[in-house]
Amino acid sequence: MKIIMLGAPGAGKGTQAKKIAEKYNIPHISTGDIFRANIKNGTELGKKAKTYMDQGALVPDELVVDLVVDRVAQDDAKNGFVLDGFPRTIPQAEALDAALSKINDKVDYAIDVDVPDENIINRMSGRRACVACGGTYHIVYNPTKTEGICDACGGKLILRDDDQPETVKNRLKVYHEQTQPLIEYYSKKGILKSVDGTQDMAEVFQCIVDILEV
Repeated sequence: MKIIMLGAPGAGKGTQAKKIAEKYNIPHISTGDIFRANIKNGTELGKKAKTYMDQGALVPDELVVDLVVDRVAQDDAKNGFVLDGFPRTIPQAEALDAALSKINDKVDYAIDVDVPDENIINRMSGRRACVACGGTYHIVYNPTKTEGICDACGGKLILRDDDQPETVKNRLKVYHEQTQPLIEYYSKKGILKSVDGTQDMAEVFQCIVDILEV
């Protein structure tokens, strides 16, 4: 069961990816985690990625694909994996398909967690993060007992810069330009499945389980 999660920033695809990974006992793979692990372990690919990241430059597609393919070839991924945050563009998707086909493998499902922009802006601008422990809350969906104070450590809560409405609008614009074409790409391959991400988190997960267990 090899799954790619699609959806705009703030659609909740990361949360759903973790739940899928837990239920089916397959690894949840995010590119950020792969980068950090390779850099920490001092691998050749990690060293290459670090040179770009240290300059604040984007890691080139070929290198990202090499890192992802190296990760999905590991033992814990032999029964499948959930890819979160990759691919982001058509060239990345094509490179991933080509690399997987070399090892006689392919993606089984591309699951799009579909949420309208307006909902995402409301959702993300309601998020709050603790400056002390990094805990996250939401003023509507997951409020703290005392407004503005972290339940876990008593630290102060803030609206992070990347959750500001203007920033979210910019991130959505980039998503629609670069990543949304993947929906058509996977649709043509016949593996795209779309779920209504405006539902309750548990309902979204149940919809995904229904797709995977047909």
